[in-house]
Amino acid sequence: MSHLAVAGLQLDLQAGDNLDRIADEVAATKRRLSWVDLVLIGELSAYGPSVVHAQDPGGVAETRLRAIARDNRVWLVGGSIFERVDGVIYNTCPVIDPNGEVVLKYRKIYPFRPYEAGVAAGAECMVFDIPQVGRIGVSICYDMWFPETTRTLAWMGAEVILHPGMTNTIDRDVELAIARASAAQNQCYFVDVNLAGHLGNGRSAVFGPGGEVIYEAGSGRDIIAVELDLAHVRRVRERGWHGLGQVLKSYRDGPASFPPYREGAVSASLAVLGPLEKPQGLAPPAPLKIQDQTEG
Repeated sequence: MSHLAVAGLQLDLQAGDNLDRIADEVAATKRRLSWVDLVLIGELSAYGPSVVHAQDPGGVAETRLRAIARDNRVWLVGGSIFERVDGVIYNTCPVIDPNGEVVLKYRKIYPFRPYEAGVAAGAECMVFDIPQVGRIGVSICYDMWFPETTRTLAWMGAEVILHPGMTNTIDRDVELAIARASAAQNQCYFVDVNLAGHLGNGRSAVFGPGGEVIYEAGSGRDIIAVELDLAHVRRVRERGWHGLGQVLKSYRDGPASFPPYREGAVSASLAVLGPLEKPQGLAPPAPLKIQDQTEG
């Protein structure tokens, strides 16, 4: 068996407690599409983007997501939640198996700084195995802007990258270009699920191991159910997409040692860019000085 049926839920959510809505949407998806093996929801779906909802491990959100997976007998990649560990807040994606057990918690390596303030960076790329199917990698939103994250997941053997996001800005089109390129460069499926409505502008997408577009959603609520063939990924990696580039083998066998990855390497060009902070607008004009023309 090498097929994985994935349903990406592009949900129209509000900031606040969305757990009941998520439970209803997952249950409805499984009732209608009983063949679905895994459900993926968008980043920070449970409560939205405020760190005031940060929870301790095993809190209300995690407990509820575990119950949703168990009740519907699906793998659930629960978008992400803000999780507080020893006083430090992480943007954490729980992966839950059909028995309701958490098999991993991935912490976003690249929080969207300087806007995602107060959130610490994770330090580890993570994959999990679905028995008799294959190996799956997880990244979150801004992570994919750094090609090292997806390349590391492929290097670890990931054949599918599941990527929850929450984007409501004008760079969504750029993100789709990055997701598509990530699939082609790493010869994997890339499933990018965004939020819709108040929290996101949608356009979730699924790309195949040649960079081919399997599906792209519009801006509203959508249920994206696709069957991924991981044997196809293995064949593409072995022979090239339609017999063309064998990208991962060339990467493996290439002689180059790239300067940015050498221990102790420092870039003078990057050093002069200044601090990572929010851009500022134009300085306000100086107050007008009114000359006193009163006759004495």
